[in-house]
Amino acid sequence: MTDDTQDTPLLQEPRLWQNEKWTAKIIKNDDDDGWAVAMYKDGESEAALIGPWTMGRDKKNPKPLDGNAFITLVKTASEFVRRSEQQLHAQLHQSVTVNGQGPKMGRVTVLLDIVPDEDSPYATLTAQDEGGDVLAEIKVEAGFKLNRQSAQAWVDADFAKPGTLKTRHLS
Repeated sequence: MTDDTQDTPLLQEPRLWQNEKWTAKIIKNDDDDGWAVAMYKDGESEAALIGPWTMGRDKKNPKPLDGNAFITLVKTASEFVRRSEQQLHAQLHQSVTVNGQGPKMGRVTVLLDIVPDEDSPYATLTAQDEGGDVLAEIKVEAGFKLNRQSAQAWVDADFAKPGTLKTRHLS
């Protein structure tokens, strides 16, 4: 079975088109006399993407939505959402590979996983050997800056956490 239902419109009105996943709505542009199109992902109250929309021939009303425009808008909004999710993932999950202490340890990958909790955000700093085994893990502030220097300093300090949080060695 193919996913052809995504392109099957439920509503086809001049200013409102939708399918099972997306709704395109032509709205008045509050910034000027023009029009905009807002793309809503199913179940979301805020628009995933808002962009300018073309005026109709009378230069007063918006050009009506049509099938080709809707398909293009769905592709654009889907790509925008995908890129936003990738960017957020990259911000919340970072990694750096550095040299371990001496030749016996080899390369160490240091991972920072941020938990953006509204009340008390935090992050987990984890060290893994080349085989993926966890060498150490500590809880750090969500604002911890992971870079080569901070990762190397943590490895060189035998995974000791500056401050009050304790390191849990897992080897």
